Amino acid sequence: MKDGDGSTGRPKRADARRNEKALLDAAAAVFVASGVDAPVRDIAAEAGVGMGTIYRHFPTRSDLIIAVYRHQVETLADAGPALLASSATPYAALTEWIDRFVDFLVTKHGLAAVLQSDAAGFDTLHAYFIDRLEPVGTRLLDAAAESGEIRSDVRAYELMRGVGNLCIGNDPRYDARRLVELLVAGLRRPAR
Repeated sequence: MKDGDGSTGRPKRADARRNEKALLDAAAAVFVASGVDAPVRDIAAEAGVGMGTIYRHFPTRSDLIIAVYRHQVETLADAGPALLASSATPYAALTEWIDRFVDFLVTKHGLAAVLQSDAAGFDTLHAYFIDRLEPVGTRLLDAAAESGEIRSDVRAYELMRGVGNLCIGNDPRYDARRLVELLVAGLRRPAR
């Protein structure tokens, strides 16, 4: 039998799954703020657990980063429909989802450096990312286009790739979020 993380063994208890989710949420927050090289003690402090707990769940930094990556992909995939249901407009849902996507990209770019020696592993994770998130992006774009808020000729892959390219770089004078906001604002239909 396989667990949710692909390992063999008994299914995890509900409290163990909650604890692991809390660890992954804390690690994602620390990675977004400080990068994937952030000390494990910072993640433990954010999660309110000891470092041993982290190492028990994720024996290596690579294991932790990959788990955070998968967790963030699933969180983003789940967020799209939830945002469509709860936002004032489909465009508002799209902009909020893109903002969360930017946070995810911080971790994704760090992941590439961690997996340099495992090109096949990285390719598998990248395919997983595209397979899970492109349909969500498509649904958000379609809803915003159908409501007349944005142009209808943009594909999710193009938008995701454009946002990803804008998020590359470590120059403190460069504000990727501002440029992503400009990109998303550029999807709006011109006023008539």
